[in-house]
Amino acid sequence: MSGAVPTVVLASGSRTRAEMLERAGVRVTLAPAAVDEEEIKLAARAEGAPVEDVAEALAELKAQRVTRKHPGSLVIGADQMLECEGRWFDKPADRAAARAQLQDLRGRTHRLVSCAVVFRDGERLWHHVDRARLTMRPFSDAFLDSYLNAAGNDVLGSVGAYHLEGLGAQLFHRVDGDFFTILGLPLLPLLGFLRVHGVIAE
Repeated sequence: MSGAVPTVVLASGSRTRAEMLERAGVRVTLAPAAVDEEEIKLAARAEGAPVEDVAEALAELKAQRVTRKHPGSLVIGADQMLECEGRWFDKPADRAAARAQLQDLRGRTHRLVSCAVVFRDGERLWHHVDRARLTMRPFSDAFLDSYLNAAGNDVLGSVGAYHLEGLGAQLFHRVDGDFFTILGLPLLPLLGFLRVHGVIAE
C-alpha cells in the first residue's frame, strides 16, 4: 500500500494491549473510549446474547466512539469476555472479589473470548473474534492466598483475576488457545490486517 502510513489508535487504556502491539512493532496512541460496559452487558444478558456478540459489540462501540476524534487513523477497539458454565465474569473490584472469583473458577473450565474491531473515519473495516479454553487446577485456599499476596493489585486488571504470563500460570491445569487472545487481543490476525494497510511491512 502506498502513501503515508496511517496512525494507529487504541480505543482503550489497557497497558497490556498497548504493550502487545508495541512489542510487535506497532506504535499506538492510547485514547480510552467512554463506554458504559455494564449497561451493555446487562441488556445483552436480558436478551440472551452469546458472549461473542457482547465482546464484538463492546469492541465496536469503543472504536466507533474514538474514530470521530481521530480522522484518517486506524482505530482499534477491543474487548474480552469470560464465561464459565453460563456465568459471565468481570474484572474484580478488589482483592476480596478476586479471591471469590478464583474460588468460583477453581477446578472448572472457562472460556475467554477476545475481539478486535478496526474503524477508520467512521467506517468499520475489519473485525476478528477468537476464543480460548482454560482449565484451572483444584488449588488450595492456602495457595490462593499466597498467590494473591504475591500478585498484588495486578490481578484487578484482568477479567479472570490472573496473569497467565506470570504467577497466574500456576493456577492452571490446561490451556487451549492462542496466548495473545488470552491476554486480551487476537494479535496475529490484527497484525495481518495492519500489514495490508501499510502499518507494518509485508
